[in-house]
Amino acid sequence: MTEPVLQARRILKTRVDATSYTDACDRIQTWATIGRSCYVVAANVHVVMTAYWDAQYQRILEDAALVTSDGMPLVMGLRLLGIHGQSRVYGPDLMLAWCDRAAHLDLPIYLYGGTVPMLEKMAISLQQQFPGLPIAGTHAPPFRPLSAEEAAADMTRINQSGARVVFIGLGCPKQEQWMHRHQGQVNAVMIGVGAAFSFFSGDVSQAPRWMMRLGLEWLYRFGQEPRRLWQRYLVNNPMFVILFGAQVARYRLWGARDNEKGSGFKV
Repeated sequence: MTEPVLQARRILKTRVDATSYTDACDRIQTWATIGRSCYVVAANVHVVMTAYWDAQYQRILEDAALVTSDGMPLVMGLRLLGIHGQSRVYGPDLMLAWCDRAAHLDLPIYLYGGTVPMLEKMAISLQQQFPGLPIAGTHAPPFRPLSAEEAAADMTRINQSGARVVFIGLGCPKQEQWMHRHQGQVNAVMIGVGAAFSFFSGDVSQAPRWMMRLGLEWLYRFGQEPRRLWQRYLVNNPMFVILFGAQVARYRLWGARDNEKGSGFKV
């Protein structure tokens, strides 16, 4: 069966796909069913700006099967570049949408990242929210580079679990680097969901939905973790506004041709 062709736009250097929760889950279901080894990136301003400065990371994003508009600035960016009606496809909500479908289809998931207590709390929370959700396994890797033997053991553990989808909670850019490195080794769809592990374990509170709708989630998170997030929000965000503002100006002046390069991706 031929998959529907995706529309996409480049926001700065990064391809962002015009998708929805239903469309994304449909694609993930197809890939999970046939056992395709691929990965999904939930892109926000931090991801786009990291790729803007780092060519190697940009290539990692280019190889993703799907890049969703995780942050409201990217949603608005897609709309400004001609994808009218685009909605947010937020990593944590995509995780919940997939868990709901996985519970109904009996497709096992795997949780990789975080800490052991975090994984234990998150597994309980997800199974309470989605009765029957099959969690094939969990693993909290050490907070250091893994040896070749440790990495191979992780791959064996995941593949032997029978998981069809693996959620990766290592944060940007580590989770995207991990998924790219293990594409072809993990026999499942990998989805990077970053802070979702902290949210669903109860370790960190999510911004209120009204702040998310207004694109102010960054302000809420910055207030929670200013020491860790100051550079991301106080340097990256203003730079994004300047650079993307220039891109939109070019789009208005010279039309959509350059911005639509790479649209119509088939993945």
